[in-house]
Amino acid sequence: MTTTNSDERLPDAHIINELGFQTTRVGDELHGSAAVVPEMFVPGTTSIRTSILATWADIVAGYMVLDFLQPRVPVTLDLDIHVHEPLRELERVDAAGRLVKKGQSVAVIEIELTGADGRGIAAGVASFMAAPDPAMLMDPEMLRRRELPVQRGRLRVPFAERARCEIREPGVAVLAHGHDGLNASRSLNGGLIALAAEEAALSLAAGPTSLSVLALRYLRPVRTGPAVATATVGPGGLGKVEVRDSGDGDRLAVYAVTRTFPAAAGRGTQTAPAR
Repeated sequence: MTTTNSDERLPDAHIINELGFQTTRVGDELHGSAAVVPEMFVPGTTSIRTSILATWADIVAGYMVLDFLQPRVPVTLDLDIHVHEPLRELERVDAAGRLVKKGQSVAVIEIELTGADGRGIAAGVASFMAAPDPAMLMDPEMLRRRELPVQRGRLRVPFAERARCEIREPGVAVLAHGHDGLNASRSLNGGLIALAAEEAALSLAAGPTSLSVLALRYLRPVRTGPAVATATVGPGGLGKVEVRDSGDGDRLAVYAVTRTFPAAAGRGTQTAPAR
């Protein structure tokens, strides 16, 4: 499990803030939007990274769940993103989060992601639970500050490079543990862990492509790092990824299931920045 990543106390220099995602409340829903820039593409394609869609979905769901589980501290249990088709040359991505279920200790949020033309591009679902320790309560200041505007930036280098996520060997990605990639609990941001899982899986693909499925199960936070994602990919592009905290006895932190689009389908008409 990992503490929800949606914390407005992140410094302006935080990697996630550089993705430019802005949120607003619309009735019972929470909406978000961001411009798409080439640095968000999977290398060799014009498809935005599925890990970035997962990060934006997590932000929307995280903000919503604060309302439903307060004053208890929410932790992320799982996050799934399913992409309808390879995403080429999008100008903007919009997201809308809606409550699916609220129990005494668990909340489930669905997230719909669309392009600037309103066409659906991906669907997501996230579930959160209240921290097992009932004495662990949210800081009222955090609830107040989340309504304040935060200066968002623009990604200036490819996402993996900015996050210091490197391929050690085919199937193995290593994600640095830096202050600009942590959440409120001082553990690695869940969206960045999604990037590590994505990189590990894509490094085994036969050619440039993107993920059609990214399903993450958060088991424990990565507090020490670096995080090491190890992937195996079988027939049909179906992959399994284990993300471990190498600085904490290689404990399993996240288990993920991925699927790639066929390599030819993932190719765009432009050349994207290298990792």
